[in-house]
Amino acid sequence: MINVIKINELQTINSDKIWFFAMDIRQLKYFVAVANTRNFTRASEQLHIAQPPLSRQIQLLEEELGVQLILRNSRPLRLTEAGRVFYEQALQIINRLDQLKTATQQIGLNQRQTLSIGFVASTLYGGLPMLVRKLRQHYPDVDIQLVELTSMQQFAALKSGRIDVGFGRIRSNDATVERTVLREEKLVLAMPPSSPLAVDDKRIGLKELDGQKLIVFPKEPRPSFADHILSLLNDQAIHPSEVHEVREIQTALGLVAAESGLCLIPASARLRNDLDYRLIDDPGATSPIILTHRINDNAWYIAAIKQLVADMYAEHPPWLDVDNNFFPASNLSAKASLIPRTIL
Repeated sequence: MINVIKINELQTINSDKIWFFAMDIRQLKYFVAVANTRNFTRASEQLHIAQPPLSRQIQLLEEELGVQLILRNSRPLRLTEAGRVFYEQALQIINRLDQLKTATQQIGLNQRQTLSIGFVASTLYGGLPMLVRKLRQHYPDVDIQLVELTSMQQFAALKSGRIDVGFGRIRSNDATVERTVLREEKLVLAMPPSSPLAVDDKRIGLKELDGQKLIVFPKEPRPSFADHILSLLNDQAIHPSEVHEVREIQTALGLVAAESGLCLIPASARLRNDLDYRLIDDPGATSPIILTHRINDNAWYIAAIKQLVADMYAEHPPWLDVDNNFFPASNLSAKASLIPRTIL
């Protein structure tokens, strides 16, 4: 038996008008599934229901709203402008309800507080593991959850409440998200030992990539670190002979080892010992490590994380290549006295 929750108010993100109607939470979940998969068949498989009733529920939803949400004649399916607005709001409602359920259960069962951290994979090669260890040492009563998300996915996850903070590499103008650049990390060129560019270990200019086969990541969603790299090259009129897009950094470095091309990566990601690396001799060839959180969020963990990051940098750990990082000093000014060591 399915429990039905009625949502009586929904406010659009770009209007002061409030829509009043009764809505089945299942319809929101059905619509989100269709919007995510862009396909009714895949959505029905994901939801474990037949396609006809799924299509009927979306149709009823559109009839209730009085607007079309999905362009069914396109392949894959596309959302209308109203559909995109509705999708963002529906996603937030679903996540908030999940949060409400979890928070209530935690309080009722006297469970620990949860801190959800979003991260891009490349931060695992730098300070994130050390930071998480320190958080667990200083705040043993907090349950820390790690969620792998691209930088752009983190913005949506912050707004929906899925995560509390994020660590990414892509700058954004999203006014609902506050960003702190923790450091600017130098880029290096990863190449197989057989590459002519591997004969020297000195710094190399970006111009050397002109006419070379280049591997970038991630392939999607965009914009991403791949776009950051391609933009750096485009700004200097550097044109690789071929650009191969892959989903993740591990795949990219594996293809470099297979002599399929070269790849620009953050300096901390120089982990494969079967590759050669050369630092890029360009002050603008960096990749930022960016701490993100919801705007006006004054929760204890924001100051705590900034303080612990500052403590980590002061220790000069092996993963931190101090000579090849720029540290915006004003961004890590959290006061230790403002951070509770025990969370009640």
